This record gives sequence, C-alpha cells and structure tokens, in this order.
Amino acid sequence: MRRRRFVAGAIGTLSALALAPDPARAGSTDASTPPMPVPVPKGWHPVPAPGSTPPAQLRRIAAAGPALAWAVGEEQFGGAGGGRALAMTWDGSAWSRGDLMVLELTRLSDVAGVDAGFAWSVGQRAGGASALLRWDGTTWREAAFPGQGEPDLRLYAVAVSPARRVWVAGLRGGALRLLHGDGNRWRWLDPLPVTSAALHRVVWRAPGDVWVCGDRSNGGGWNGLVARWNGSWSVLPPITGLRLGIGDVHADTPDDVWAVGTEAGVGGPPGRPGNPALAHWDGVAWTRPDVGFTVGALSAVAADARGRAAWISGWNYQDQTRSTYLRRDGTGWTVVRGPQGPAPAPYLHDITRIPGTGDYWSAGMTRPVAAPPTETYTERFGA
Repeated sequence: MRRRRFVAGAIGTLSALALAPDPARAGSTDASTPPMPVPVPKGWHPVPAPGSTPPAQLRRIAAAGPALAWAVGEEQFGGAGGGRALAMTWDGSAWSRGDLMVLELTRLSDVAGVDAGFAWSVGQRAGGASALLRWDGTTWREAAFPGQGEPDLRLYAVAVSPARRVWVAGLRGGALRLLHGDGNRWRWLDPLPVTSAALHRVVWRAPGDVWVCGDRSNGGGWNGLVARWNGSWSVLPPITGLRLGIGDVHADTPDDVWAVGTEAGVGGPPGRPGNPALAHWDGVAWTRPDVGFTVGALSAVAADARGRAAWISGWNYQDQTRSTYLRRDGTGWTVVRGPQGPAPAPYLHDITRIPGTGDYWSAGMTRPVAAPPTETYTERFGA
C-alpha cells in the first residue's frame, strides 16, 4: 500500500480502553482561576505558538469552543530517523504544549474533539506502528483498540461526532477500513472496496454518515478518492488528474460534495510544487471549478454554522508572503489573503470552525520547507 503525505511538496473484537500509566501533560494552569479570554480581532491574524525544535509543523487542528482547541504535528521532522510528536492546547488566551515524551511517538497525524472530556488523536511510532490517543481534560493517554500491535496495522485519521462516537480511518489486514467506537467498545467495519489506495482524512457528517478521502492507483499514477459509509460503502467515481490526491472532503449533502487536494503533475525536480485541486460532486459527476491561482495546494475545508462548506485553506506558490484561503462566495469561491506577520511564507495544513462562534482556526508551518528555521504556525479568524 502506498501512502503519500500531504506536506509541502471484517469486524474486529470489542476492546475496553486501557490508559497509559504515565500521562503526557499539557502546560499546567490553575483551574480555579481560568484565563481571561483574549479579544479576537476581525479577519485573519497570526496567533503565537509555543516554541518547538525546528523544523516543526502542525498537521491538524480541532476546536471544542472559544476556550478549548487542540493542534498536533511533529518537530525535528524531515530527517531519516523521523521526528518527535508535538501537541498544543488552547485555553482561551494562549497555546501551551504538552509533554509527549513518555508516549515515544514520532508524530501525531490528526486530532478531533467535541469537549474537554472527549477528544482523540492518532500518532505514529518509529518503525511505523500506530497509536490511538484520548484526551482526558488535561492529558493525552494511549488507548487500546482491537488489532493494536499488529505489524501491518496503521491509523491515519480520526473524526468524532457530537454524540461522542469515534471514527478512525486505518489499514488492517491489507484492507482500508474504519474503526468505530464510543471510547470503550470498538469494531472494525467492512473493508473499503478499493485496492491500491491510501486514505488521508475521515469526516463525520451526520449520524451514520461518514466520508473518507485520499487517492487510488490508476496504473501510472493516482486519482482522487472519495467514499461514503452509511452502513455500507459507496465509492464515488475517481477524481481524475495527473497524480492527484485528495486531502479533505466536505459534504453539504450527499449530492453536494467539495473535495480539495493537490495535483502533482507529470513530475519534475524534488520539491517541485504541484497545482491546487478543487472538485465538486453534484450527484452525477465531478467538476473542477477555478481556484484563482495555478501553482500551490489546497489542504482542508471548514464548514459554517449551518454545515455548509465555507473556507478552504491553501498555499499559493506564486505569492508566499502571506497565507492563502478560499472563501465561499455564493456558488463560487474567492481568494482571501491572510495577514502579514511573523511567518515569512506560511504553509497551512488545516482549518476548522470554532463552535459557538463565526470564528476559525488554521494551522501549519512558517515556511513550506522541511528544514530549520521552519516552525509551527497558527492563525485565527474573527468574524
């Protein structure tokens, strides 16, 4: 199985949660005196992230509300030996980083959460073994799941629902599957009926309605992959392109779906930038709307309070002085530039809405290069 990273450039048995003996703790705060909320300026603005060891990046970000968010990634990445997992928590006024040393992970790949007692992350150890982590309010702890420790098992992405259900996209027994549970009991769902494929994201849409995306081999490269689970699998027609991978998907309805990613093209020197890919499914066919720039990437989609796709995070190779977004404008999309700030050429990997507000978080890294002094980077949008 191939697995391409979106960086610059069978039912199982039931299993109870097993908590790690030593927690990975976030920065300590006095619970009796919660921090004062920080006023949020209008529009996009940079928010300082705590220091880490370059090169460092944030892969995913999730929010439970204005006073609680999580961001995960890795530091010292890009080398032959892998990096070191990195996690940050927002308390309403500042980011603090957690101590993940006891978990011995090389990176955290995804995070999702609905409240202080129900957030989840997936990570990787040296050698490729995967870990499933649960946030207990102050700490990331490792959780047991069926198949844990199997040599070919991999966990790629995680989503949670307001009803406190967990969906994890992974690979087990040579097949792509979803691991579904409530934090105490788990089962592996039927295999995705696609071979030679990779998954990059899992997205909860509604009860019993979950979407995944990634890419699938077309013989000489790969096409974009989008599929839906609602008790059984429905695989949409491939999104065709020249080495095209889909990094995120959002379904306004099952017949109104947006997918974003990068089309690598016909090849070239190492580090050659690709082309941003935006695709729309209308229930019959995929179309490829204009993005507004031609070289770069699109990384993630965030919905508004009504559940409609509203913002897309991206990277514009031709103008790297600030971050790049697409904002929904009626039936189309408009390019919006982020702020000029401390990041010389920010690259965004993810974007998410802050529940209970019209605000958004985005996360990534200060430069699109896996070398020092690249650091973690976050921006926030004030409505």
